[in-house]
Amino acid sequence: MYSSSNPNGYNKYASEQMHHQGGPPTGIPVSSSTEPYFSTSHDQDTDTDTHSHHPYSHGQVPPHLRPRAPVPWSSGLCDCFSDPKNCCITCWCPCITFGQIAEIVDKGSTSCGASGALYTLITCVTGCPCFYSCFYRSKMRQQYALEESPCNDCLLHCFCECCALCQEYRHLQSRGFDMAIGWHGNIEERNREVAMTPVPPVVEQGMSRDK
Repeated sequence: MYSSSNPNGYNKYASEQMHHQGGPPTGIPVSSSTEPYFSTSHDQDTDTDTHSHHPYSHGQVPPHLRPRAPVPWSSGLCDCFSDPKNCCITCWCPCITFGQIAEIVDKGSTSCGASGALYTLITCVTGCPCFYSCFYRSKMRQQYALEESPCNDCLLHCFCECCALCQEYRHLQSRGFDMAIGWHGNIEERNREVAMTPVPPVVEQGMSRDK
């Protein structure tokens, strides 16, 4: 501590502190981490090169993040008789067709039997299974980027339940799914086809002698 009897000494010490620190003494030690960072010309060049060579530095969106344009369905809403067997099954037992669709859309997380049973239960209790089935149509459209046509999903299932289910069934068939064997059966079938695909032999090219 500096005694008040020596004011000149204290004033000299304070002026020296203000000269070195650029302000009045606060009692808080000045850390070197508070010093500003001055980038060198090499750092500035590197930063400029990084931004200039980055492929998406000008507000561009990567291709895999861009929204896909909606595509039309593989068949029309009223093309039910293009598959008479499925048309009859859906007309008399829509729970079967819905269960098959739900298993593929859910990628095997729910079974055909469980989804069909829940569909039947909702039908018996409320008489309006469309509130459940329209959810899967929306989910299917998001997976395959399909158009919402000819009208809203809920309205379509409310007034044309069987036609909507038949259309969804046919679209999954057009994408190569065998609706009779379910999701896991389709995965096993595709894995079997990949395993049986012959691999072309690798021909090693030796050194050719110039003639």
